[in-house]
Amino acid sequence: MPDEALAVHLRRLGLDAEEEALYRAALAAGPCTLEQLASRLDRDPALVQAVAERLIGLGLLAGSGDSRPGVVPLEPAWALERLLTARSAELQDARLAAADAYRVFRRTVHPPATEDLVEVVTGDRIRERIHQAEAAVEHEVLRLDSPPYHTGGGPNPLEIDNLARGVVYRAVYAKSAVQNTAYYAGNVMPCISAGEQARVTSGVPVKLAVFDGREAQVSMSSTGTEADGSLLVVRPSSLLSALVGLFETAWQAALPLHFGERAPRALRPLQRRILELLSSGLTDETMAELLGISRRTLSRHLADLSSRAGAASRFQLALLAVRKGWID
Repeated sequence: MPDEALAVHLRRLGLDAEEEALYRAALAAGPCTLEQLASRLDRDPALVQAVAERLIGLGLLAGSGDSRPGVVPLEPAWALERLLTARSAELQDARLAAADAYRVFRRTVHPPATEDLVEVVTGDRIRERIHQAEAAVEHEVLRLDSPPYHTGGGPNPLEIDNLARGVVYRAVYAKSAVQNTAYYAGNVMPCISAGEQARVTSGVPVKLAVFDGREAQVSMSSTGTEADGSLLVVRPSSLLSALVGLFETAWQAALPLHFGERAPRALRPLQRRILELLSSGLTDETMAELLGISRRTLSRHLADLSSRAGAASRFQLALLAVRKGWID
């Protein structure tokens, strides 16, 4: 990576100008004393020591030497993940603060008619309303996906068409959706293959679809509350902003379910699907059923993938696959 590009990325993760300059200098110099770094950067030694201590606290550098204090760069993966998590939390706080400020503005300047903000759709109109919103979308669909389904849980050719014309789909699937063999094969995989950005988590609090940030459709994810067959349609409001924030929080916490551009080309199609399912935390039995193979065959492929990645466990294999950019 060019030095300038690394500097930009480090600043985006929250390092200030002195911290990113010192860290890049330490990477270039290797183990060295603080005096050498101060000379290399043409900085005051006291300033260099203070910045180095902050980087040590972040886990990017380690101290070395006794009589002449120095530093050595550490493997950055965990430290950078911690910085990324901190930045994500700050962005979430900023999003919620902006939503609160806009809500105050609307109440002060133009109080809305609350009865127009939420609509309850019931019965046979639900499927039609879902289809209308998805057919009219122009830019982006955000989705928290969990059974049971108002539309029956079959294939979604409308999403395939939308993806082909450039609509962005981001979906967070509950593990129960991925465990459904028919739904995974008929709906999830075709959409991912067509370009959907998909992640998976243990469960989602509600079923949610947000269309172009202008309308959200919400229903409960548990079978018991689905009996009344109702769908809430939420229009632009602080509630809609909160639902978008809920999705983004779930997205950050979920694990990738599709391959990135750096996935090894030598991987077989079956091994690619194994890695995708591995990140979802499914059992060997469920994975083998979804893949249509025996558990022995699955174990053999897992052993081969672990050997390639240098992983000592299934958890480490999934973690390394994400870090290496095999799945994103």
